[in-house]
Order: sequence, then C-alpha cells, then structure tokens
Amino acid sequence: MTGFNDQVIEEFRRNKGKLGGMFEGWKLILLTTIGAKSGERRTNPLGCLEIDGKTVVVASNMGAPRHPGWYHNIRRDHRVTIETGTESYEAIAAVPPAAEREALFAKVIAEEPGFAEYQAKTTRELPVVILHRIDDRMRGMGDFLVEVHDWLREELKTLRAGVDDLVSGRAASLTMEKSLRAHCVSFCEALTKHHTGEDMGAFPMLAQRFPALAPALTKLGEDHVVVATLQKRIRELVEGYVHGQSDPARLRDDFDELAEKLEAHFAYEERTVVTVLNVTAPG
Repeated sequence: MTGFNDQVIEEFRRNKGKLGGMFEGWKLILLTTIGAKSGERRTNPLGCLEIDGKTVVVASNMGAPRHPGWYHNIRRDHRVTIETGTESYEAIAAVPPAAEREALFAKVIAEEPGFAEYQAKTTRELPVVILHRIDDRMRGMGDFLVEVHDWLREELKTLRAGVDDLVSGRAASLTMEKSLRAHCVSFCEALTKHHTGEDMGAFPMLAQRFPALAPALTKLGEDHVVVATLQKRIRELVEGYVHGQSDPARLRDDFDELAEKLEAHFAYEERTVVTVLNVTAPG
C-alpha cells in the first residue's frame, strides 16, 4: 500500500485536498504521526468526519484483522499533524473511553455506513479517534492547573519567608510560630486536596484517553507520594517547633527540599499535561 498511499498524498497536496477516481467526493485528511518503532514521521490519507464539532477518524484498516500502523503510533505519541489541503495544523489524538466510543461510532456509521461493513469483517473493535486541534488561544483545565500551581508557589514563598523570620529572630517567636503553624496547615491541606483530585480524577481520565501519557502519569503519581512524605515531615517540624529547643535551620533545610521537589514536580506536570487538559476540557 506504500506506493498507492504516496500517489494519493502527492495528488492531495498538488490539488489542495481534492482527489479524483475512487476518492472523488470523499472528505480526506493527511494524518502525520511519529512511528512507534522507527521514530520517523509517517503520513497516511484518511477519511474523516465532523461529529458534534469534533474531527473524528476510524482505525478501520478496511476491516483487516489488525489495527493500522498509525493507530499504534498515536498510542505511543499522541501529537500529530493534520493537513486538510488548505491548511496544516498540530493536533492531539485522543482515544475515547468505551461508552463514549460506542455513542460516537453509532454516529459515524449513521453518516458513513461503510464503516459498519468494515466492522462486520473483523472481530476486533474498530477504534474511533478524536483529533483535537491545538490552539494557543484555547483556555481550559490545563490553564486552571497552572493557576493552582502559581497560587501554591506564592504560598510556598510566604511560608519560606516565615521560616526565615523564625530562623533570624526578626519576629516575636510565639506570634510567628502560631502564624507559621496555621499557614502550614492551610498550605498542606490545599496541596493534598489538589493532588488527590489529580490522582482520583484528572490522571485516570488522561491515562484512558492518551495511552502515550502512561509513563509520565506514573511518574507524577510517584511524585505525589514523595511530596506527601515531605509535607508530613514539614508539618511535624512546624507543629512541634519549640522556641529555644528546636533547630530552625533543620526546619529551613527540610522546607527547601520540599520546595525544590515541588517546583520540579509542578514544572514537569505543566510540560506534560497542560495541553492535553486544554483540548480535552476547554474552558
């Protein structure tokens, strides 16, 4: 099929998306993925549909017993390039969960009954894939995540300033200790709530829709465990702090370790999931 695909691709680009012969009248796109094994760019012409405002493609492989190569590619790397004949843009390929896939496939075959024929030819379930356009202007849950991180960053700075005041003796110790304890409790509860929400909600949803994110999401979950341990240690130090007996320098060092690990975690999480959250749950 490689030679045939190359001919279709060449004609598609030459005629700005319009094809003759067996493809005349079809709505096609060129989908470029990164090879799961080769790491090289692979381009395939695909029939696509617009359903409920979403660009949808089906990994039918014309009813063959195996999934097409491009589907394996998007499970390894969900970033793709789409050419329509008049424009080219970057997108993210998402695999909807079972119930959503069934409803979507019903709409697909209502528009293009040929896909029902392809499904009848094979025992494998034909995957349905949603192609989310990446738009820098789009705001969504990813931007909300960054806003939460920025708020937590500012709270960390305030806590660090309080620890510095305690170490240097710049503030009345009893007043400062009470204020630091209250602020520490508030921060730790907010951070725990944020991470619990990710572990119970956002991360499972992303893992289901974007299989390529599995390693990154596993790492983020492991980071949460490390951060929770550090939080517990910091809170114990702050709540057990006794002026003249406890070591403020140890408190500062442990706090700095927490802040460093937390910032690295925030930065990695933002690089990894902000874009997919924005396209999946736009504001």
